[in-house]
This record gives sequence, C-alpha cells and structure tokens, in this order.
Amino acid sequence: MNISRRALVAGGLLGLAGCSSGSKFLEYNGPTVTSLIALKSQRQLLLFNGQTALKALRFELGFAPVGHKQVKGDGKTPEGQYWIDRRNPNSAYHLSIGISYPNDRDRARAHEMGRDPGGDIFIHGTPTEMVGKRDWTAGCVAIQNDEIEEVYAMVNDGTPIFLYA
Repeated sequence: MNISRRALVAGGLLGLAGCSSGSKFLEYNGPTVTSLIALKSQRQLLLFNGQTALKALRFELGFAPVGHKQVKGDGKTPEGQYWIDRRNPNSAYHLSIGISYPNDRDRARAHEMGRDPGGDIFIHGTPTEMVGKRDWTAGCVAIQNDEIEEVYAMVNDGTPIFLYA
C-alpha cells in the first residue's frame, strides 16, 4: 500500500486543534475516521475515511511481533478484524484506545490450548524511556505521545480496525 505523503499530511492535519491549556485532549472536526488498518510488517497505522487515507503513523509492536496473538504473555499483536471498544484517558502510556481482542474465535483457540487468551490490547503512547526502542510492548500498538493525542481525538469507539501481518 503506497500512499502519497503529501496527501496524508494535508488530510491528517484537517480539523485538529489543541486546547489552550496545553491539555493532551485535542478537538477534531475533520472527516470521520471510518476504519484503521495496521500493517504489522511495515509498522504502519493508517486512518481512513472511506477509501481516503487521512493519516499514516509508524508504530512499535509486542516483543514477539510475528504471528497472531494466541495466549496471554506471548508478546504478539493480534491479526484480523477487531473494533475500537474503549478508551483510557488515564493510561500509563499517555492515552490509549482499546482493541476488542479477544473475540470469540480467539477465546475458543486459547481454550483448546488450555490457556488464557489475554486481553488489554491497545493503541497507546510511548513512555520516554521506550522512545527509540523496537517492539517493546506486551502486544499493543505503540505510537508517539503527540500522535496518540491526535488518534484519541479522531477515532470513535465502534470504529473497525484491521490488523494484518
């Protein structure tokens, strides 16, 4: 997937405004984000309105990034279709939005293995001590703190997210 950087920069900045207090909570009045696509091997998170890419961001993954998350503690990031299902304004990782892992299929697979599928998979910010480190999360998608502020403002609960290898 090759997207014009100029189009992404122009589209990604539409409608974002910070609060005058310097708050991490931004206001967004641009096009609705209708889906997210995370390309794990390319470490690229794309925010879309229909077929139009609004923003592209680099990210870090879990400490064992190849393959689909199957059980708690495996360090993998899920693959497949999920939903943004919650948000945490008080996250230990600046801000975070939740990914609906595990789904019924994930729970069944882990149950067959006699294991816990895990959970608490988020798109979140990056603590200062982790900036520049590669694939350090427990299975989450980590972006820079200024970027999670934008994503937190742009993406609503219920938005589909597709995570690909």
